[in-house]
Amino acid sequence: MKIRHLLVVFAAVAVAGPGIVMAVADFAPAAAQAAEEVQVPYWASISVDRARMRKGPSQEVPVLWEYRRKDLPVRVIARHDLWRKVEDPDGAQGWMAARLLSRTRTAIVTGGVRSMRKTASPNAAIVYRAEPGVVGRISDCKPGWCLFDVKGRKGWIETAHIWGD
Repeated sequence: MKIRHLLVVFAAVAVAGPGIVMAVADFAPAAAQAAEEVQVPYWASISVDRARMRKGPSQEVPVLWEYRRKDLPVRVIARHDLWRKVEDPDGAQGWMAARLLSRTRTAIVTGGVRSMRKTASPNAAIVYRAEPGVVGRISDCKPGWCLFDVKGRKGWIETAHIWGD
């Protein structure tokens, strides 16, 4: 079995100070959307420490990946009973039990080190920098920007620099 997103180190750097090592945020998982009639596609996140992506919507089919990355954002692209077909940040697609997912909105930093700003403006002061692979909660999104919260360290990040918005 392949393992995705295992033992990845995350960091955010305060603009004026030394590096601050940050782990994936420990957010309380929300109830999975088992019976909701939500339009697909929609964003979700993995709500458990270990989740398996399968080839089809059944525990009887082979496992494609095992994720060891709670809060990793995924895009739900289809539903079948208590199963959701998801796509991960690397583009892999497969099926996960709905109980392993949360509607908590998270995102992952892509590309290089990205600035988190005081306001949603490219000219705003930089409050933190986030390395690729950092996962955080997103909220209050507006065109081109989302408020990004990594364990209480908040700043506005351009949506072009995250996956999960």
